[in-house]
Amino acid sequence: MSEQTIALREHLLALLRGKQAHATFDQSIKDLPSEHRGIAPEGLPYTAWQLLEHMRIAQRDILDFSRNEDGGYMEREWPAGYWPESAAPADDAAWKESVRQFRSDLNEFESLLNDPKRDLFAPFPWGDGQTLLREAMLIASHNSYHLGQLVLLRRILGDWS
Repeated sequence: MSEQTIALREHLLALLRGKQAHATFDQSIKDLPSEHRGIAPEGLPYTAWQLLEHMRIAQRDILDFSRNEDGGYMEREWPAGYWPESAAPADDAAWKESVRQFRSDLNEFESLLNDPKRDLFAPFPWGDGQTLLREAMLIASHNSYHLGQLVLLRRILGDWS
């Protein structure tokens, strides 16, 4: 693997982890009171739970698509398949499980990026031009966008310092 490819993979990992120009996932959810997880402040169409679940579901979908060698990927219905049905988690355990799954799926995607056998630029045979590089940038962009919304939501609720 060339030094340029190694450097690109390192840049992508840093971008996915959000340690650059914005709050990280962990910073964005840290100490969020359970009573705020299902509140949509006036003027906002989403809750913290809906944002968390949407990010988790979308990220998992991109992970599943990116490792679809066996052809088992099934595209979700848009938009219903990418958002939770409820505005609030059923309980604290549901919140914690969503956070755990988000982190686990991100780690799995990072493993794909770290695999020297995976060409960042080669189109997936099962897609229509998508590459691992494109999917990494898609996850980073999507998560960054919604983490910003989560921080805004927390500011409005008076829960962000």
